[in-house]
Amino acid sequence: MNDRPNDLLRIRPQIKKTQQFSTTSTEERFQNETLRPILKLQNPLLLAVFHNYIEKRKGVFYDLGLEKKLAYIESSLIKDQKFRNSVKGMLIGHFTVAEYHHYSLNSSSLNKRMMNMVIERLKDQVQLFEAPPSRIAKVG
Repeated sequence: MNDRPNDLLRIRPQIKKTQQFSTTSTEERFQNETLRPILKLQNPLLLAVFHNYIEKRKGVFYDLGLEKKLAYIESSLIKDQKFRNSVKGMLIGHFTVAEYHHYSLNSSSLNKRMMNMVIERLKDQVQLFEAPPSRIAKVG
């Protein structure tokens, strides 16, 4: 029996500090109930993917000052359409069919929210990108 929706929901971490009000927009509700848990779940992969992105661009990132590193993170997810779409796919792949249906009806505003959240998540962890990764852990 295919229990994909429940399996996806079961593996997502719980995020307790978000509050819902009757005035909360559907986009904000989707952000808090779907996007935040998926981003938290996918964080190790997002970090590995961004490390790989840096390495494929000859590691220029490592020689930048803090402000330029933050700008580099933002620029990579705004201007590099291929990279942006790859990251979006990593997140959308964790949607249930019902969530995907909701997403497809509001994809423009939700894409903006999603990318802003990824940018902020990577910026908040910029210290993890101080030097090339010593080794990439392989998941078996």
